[in-house]
Amino acid sequence: VQLVESGGGLVQPGGSLRLSCAASGFTFSNYGMNWYRQAPGKVRELVAVLTSAGGSTNYADSVKGRFTISRDNAKNTVYLQMNSLKPEDTAVYYCNLYIRGSEYWGQGTQVTVSS
Repeated sequence: VQLVESGGGLVQPGGSLRLSCAASGFTFSNYGMNWYRQAPGKVRELVAVLTSAGGSTNYADSVKGRFTISRDNAKNTVYLQMNSLKPEDTAVYYCNLYIRGSEYWGQGTQVTVSS
């Protein structure tokens, strides 16, 4: 299993970014996918969840209405569209999934929201 995140960077408050997570090594369409983030000095937190079929999502209260998780099963990729970004969104963002009790993580991508 390999998960590779991309799309992070420096953005001003109020701006947008779209993160991507390219997956390989498993049947992508069969599994739900998650995005987490970890800010300096804080615990890693769950940001967004998406079912395998893409029909059900769930978000942390702090990002509801601003972030959207989606997937393209043809491209084996999950996305996180982040709008109206705030300085408190600054963190390393990770994609994640569980397969038969094992947990897998990407290497993360840094998002910095600052003027």
